[in-house]
Amino acid sequence: MPAEPILRVSHVCKRFGGLTVTDDVSFDVERGSRTALIGPNGAGKTTLFNLISGVYPINSGSIALEGGVIDALPSRKRISAGLSRSFQNIRLMPHLSVIENVMLGQHSQASGIVDLLAPVSWQRHGRWRRMAEERLREAGLDVDPDGSVSGLPYGVRKKIEVVRALMSNPRLLMLDEPAAGLNPRETADLSAFLKGIAAGGVTLLVVEHDMSFVHDLCERTVVLNFGRLIYDGPTRGVQEDEAVREAYLGSRRVETGSAGRAA
Repeated sequence: MPAEPILRVSHVCKRFGGLTVTDDVSFDVERGSRTALIGPNGAGKTTLFNLISGVYPINSGSIALEGGVIDALPSRKRISAGLSRSFQNIRLMPHLSVIENVMLGQHSQASGIVDLLAPVSWQRHGRWRRMAEERLREAGLDVDPDGSVSGLPYGVRKKIEVVRALMSNPRLLMLDEPAAGLNPRETADLSAFLKGIAAGGVTLLVVEHDMSFVHDLCERTVVLNFGRLIYDGPTRGVQEDEAVREAYLGSRRVETGSAGRAA
């Protein structure tokens, strides 16, 4: 009997007024997989991320996490249920230190008011801080944990945001354009880091424009166009699919790397 997918999106529709942004979208994300969600600009990718994470309510259909329907769960409870995400634009707190930003991701583990306040306390040797410092080391981030996050290079800040998302110990990690704005070396480092996360048991669902990054990281790709699913299959076959070629470049071939920048 096949294993239950960690995420099941079933016939999901979302409308804003008279505009249908996602239209009868269905796909599964298998446990332990590395899946990309791509599509031309305006295809509905970020909207779908927001529906899955609870930023927006769906109009119809259902979303299940580890077999349980989460349509009515507020976003904070979806984090407790095992889902975490990053956003397209960096959302670190510039007035906080590196370690304080990372520790903010631990709040979903709090069982009471004392635990809730612990991540923002000044306990330099508390268990919350030790956990955050360990995550930074695992990510290969050689930064001063007490230094300001605002002065760090863009690629480092993007990685810190991923580490913060990991502090809730998610089973499904959703990343919205994690490689955007990174140079080739930073992109390669991020891909290797995320492969290590996946090897540790975390399932990845990634919205990304850079198809070179997608081909390196993800085994499977889901493609949206005008809010509808047009491809769901192996990443290696996405550029050969006629519907995907037409969505990006009319009848021309989708080339790895160059065409992916328009995803």
